[in-house]
Amino acid sequence: MSVSMRDLDSAFQGAGQKAGIEIWRIENFLPVPVPKSSYGKFFMGDSYVILKTTTLKSGALRHDIHYWLGKNTTQDEAGAAAVKTVELDAALGGRAVQYREVQGHETEKFLSYFKPCIIPQEGGVASGFKHVEEEEHKTRLFVCRGKHVVHVKEVPFARSSLNHDDIFILDTKAKIFQFNGSNSSIQERAKALEVVQYIKDTYHDGKCEVAAIEDGKLMADAETGEFWGFFGGFAPLPRKTASEEDKTVGSHPTKLLSVEKGQAVPVEADSLTRELLETNKCYILDCGLEVFVWMGRSTPLDERKSASGAAEELIRASDRVKSHIIRVIEGFETVMFRSKFESWPLATNVAVSEDGRGKVAALLQRQGVNVKGLLKAAPVKEEPQPYIDCTGNLQVWLVNGQEKVLLPAADQSKFYSGDCYIFQYSYPGEDKEEYLIGTWFGKQSVEEERVSAVSLASKMVESMKFLAAQACIHEGSEPIQFFSIFQSFIVFKGGHSDGYKNYIAEKEIPNGTYTEDGVALFRVQGSGPENMQAIQVEAVGSSLNSSYCYILHSASTVFTWAGNLTSPDDQELVERQLDLIKPNLQSKPQKEGSESELFWELLGGKSEYPSQKISREPEGDPHLFSCTFAKGNLKVMEIYNFTQDDLMTEDIFILDCHSDIFVWVGQQVDTKTKLQALTIGEKFLEQDFLLENLSRETPIYIVMEGSEPPFFTRLFTWDSAKFTMHGNSFQRKLTIVKNGGTPVMDKPKRRTPVSYGGRSSVPDKSQRSRSMSFSPDRVRVRGRSPAFNALAATFENPNARNLSTPPPMVRKLYPKSVTPDSGKLASKSAAIAALTASFEQPPSARETIIPRSVKVSPPAPKSTPEPNLKENSMSSRLESLTIQEDVKEGEAEDEEGLPVYPYERLKVTSTDPVSEIDVTKRERLTCHPRSSRRSLG
Repeated sequence: MSVSMRDLDSAFQGAGQKAGIEIWRIENFLPVPVPKSSYGKFFMGDSYVILKTTTLKSGALRHDIHYWLGKNTTQDEAGAAAVKTVELDAALGGRAVQYREVQGHETEKFLSYFKPCIIPQEGGVASGFKHVEEEEHKTRLFVCRGKHVVHVKEVPFARSSLNHDDIFILDTKAKIFQFNGSNSSIQERAKALEVVQYIKDTYHDGKCEVAAIEDGKLMADAETGEFWGFFGGFAPLPRKTASEEDKTVGSHPTKLLSVEKGQAVPVEADSLTRELLETNKCYILDCGLEVFVWMGRSTPLDERKSASGAAEELIRASDRVKSHIIRVIEGFETVMFRSKFESWPLATNVAVSEDGRGKVAALLQRQGVNVKGLLKAAPVKEEPQPYIDCTGNLQVWLVNGQEKVLLPAADQSKFYSGDCYIFQYSYPGEDKEEYLIGTWFGKQSVEEERVSAVSLASKMVESMKFLAAQACIHEGSEPIQFFSIFQSFIVFKGGHSDGYKNYIAEKEIPNGTYTEDGVALFRVQGSGPENMQAIQVEAVGSSLNSSYCYILHSASTVFTWAGNLTSPDDQELVERQLDLIKPNLQSKPQKEGSESELFWELLGGKSEYPSQKISREPEGDPHLFSCTFAKGNLKVMEIYNFTQDDLMTEDIFILDCHSDIFVWVGQQVDTKTKLQALTIGEKFLEQDFLLENLSRETPIYIVMEGSEPPFFTRLFTWDSAKFTMHGNSFQRKLTIVKNGGTPVMDKPKRRTPVSYGGRSSVPDKSQRSRSMSFSPDRVRVRGRSPAFNALAATFENPNARNLSTPPPMVRKLYPKSVTPDSGKLASKSAAIAALTASFEQPPSARETIIPRSVKVSPPAPKSTPEPNLKENSMSSRLESLTIQEDVKEGEAEDEEGLPVYPYERLKVTSTDPVSEIDVTKRERLTCHPRSSRRSLG
């Protein structure tokens, strides 16, 4: 499309250069900028052009242009707005998506720019109307419709306007009433309260009372009686009559029309395919509610204007006031448009250049206009951050058939590609201990054990009353949070589970499970000591890559290989991984291009290999969807320009970041649906609603309301206090509105977030409890107490360079107990020494870790494996010792002087009950977190 100076209106010069909203009003058929102070204020007699500019993660600018037509605007002004929208698109390089918005039938995307609502006012420029603040408040009645964005319309102030299906707001001088129709949903009621808050702030300076009236409540309270008094007293409401606006657009067959000389001509075709659209033509795709205008890249500006006019005429002739006209440019089609075609290639061969945009920039630059925003911004390159505290406690289980087997601490970061694993990670949150429970599926793992892993992990989450976040992770698609938690992660070939062994036996496949004496090649990757991996690959020359370092070993021979494109930091990681894979052998360094004959001999000879780094899915621009899941069918609706307030406690939402997805589950979702959260996430990946070619192995996080991890909340402007309130969405927001817009907390607000692990997040590594240590004399510490640091030496082999993780940590069971001082530690040295010998047993004797209790509920649910006397004997002895220490140190009293007992002794079924308490009252005890306090009630 050619661009000339006559196509550029002076009002549009410099538009779209930075993220935000810009608005013009059509005055005498020309666009005039609207002051920012008047954004969101629309007059019924006017037409407007609205430009929304968004900065994408890639650094590029995306433009959406809307032209809004008031119900009283003239036909000429409406036509001028449509034409000026096409011109603005041309000025921005011809890539924007353009929307026609009609008052009362706006798209949700448009309304999302002006949350919570827009309330058009009478008048306009053509009538010479000048808005003057009224001295006397006028009582008005509004109807509100919408679950995610609210359509607000003023209706006659009369009882006949009310009905049982909608929500109404009565704005009087002293009080604002919200009338909730009996058939309206909780979510609609909650959204309408945002309109109440808007009216209160805009027309009452935030100083008036608010009342909620329930349909059918009659005269039960004073506020209900006061509301009906404005309507002359209570009387039954009439049935809602369907108006023209309430009528839905019926099923409409999708039709493709070609625009020839301003006329829409049907295109004859058996099915809709991309090949039907020619780059030098414009087309209309009539879908009923949506009418798309598709403009080829080679079409001139006049043809595009003509096609827009043909679409307007099509809607006008069929009297479809609700239909939206959406104009798209070849190469920048919306997901909705592409989804209408039976086949659409993933990548179209369209010559999309900066030529058009560059010409516009050159023209504007000559006039002294800053054109920086017209050209594509440079991508922002940042090292991904985990956004999770990496100093917590980790437990890992191998899934073996229908059971899970706890791994020794030294093996918990060594996975096998033929197995499935479950991990539980606890870390300090803002005001309580946070938990992440996840499953990891090896590429060669069997389906039966994948199903078993998900089932076992879900039971662990359910046993913790859904207070833990859950993750489903596939080998090769691990997110940064996973690698940061494990810090040093190794993947071996083969497997040890019964499922894997049975599979290779059935298929008569050779067992290629890693052995220390065999030939093995590892690719080393990562960003630093807190995020490094060694992945076993086929021991052949083609597995090498110039962008990575490798470890190659055979029995007692060890080589390290550094590609020409690697950095000193990459090469340092190899040395660190050697400490874990072959700690006692000296390696033979090899540089790319100067390898020894023995090196190539172990790899079976030289061969071609790549040099480009393996790319991982980058994080995309987040999209939020509300979900409805019934009978195995998933329906989603995108929520534009989302905020935390869009997350409703009754619903399930999906946040799609492309590299991973989050399934957010509200507290008031029923348990059955909560357990289907992972299935919902998998369905979302399968259906790929954004047509972004999502991998079925994309990581899925299940996030429960009130337990959102920091790597989820970072995607919002987050206020933890909003989810500490009780009640449904409507009750919570009503409390906020009545308290002047401030959340009323049911518990103290979370403290400032802690700093997160990572190379750049924590400058002082000496203070980190989980930082990696590769000195033979030091133990890698994972949040252990000083007493157990002393005991840890008994685990270490002085000949080994390092172990991947320290022994399991045993935490105190009661928060009231006092930290022992040095004198008390000395007095207990004999007891500790007596245990030392048992620590030197094989790892199975010390496999069980006592998990931290959940602070927000009485006794912590157990997530350990099925009881095993041999494995748990050491754990029970440690638990007994810890309980005895707590009782002694804490003097067995709380701050009120009442005796403190272990919870197990207070249960009716206890084998060692507390004798001083009546057994009939034992079930009525008041329980403190992690302990129980005697109560005589």
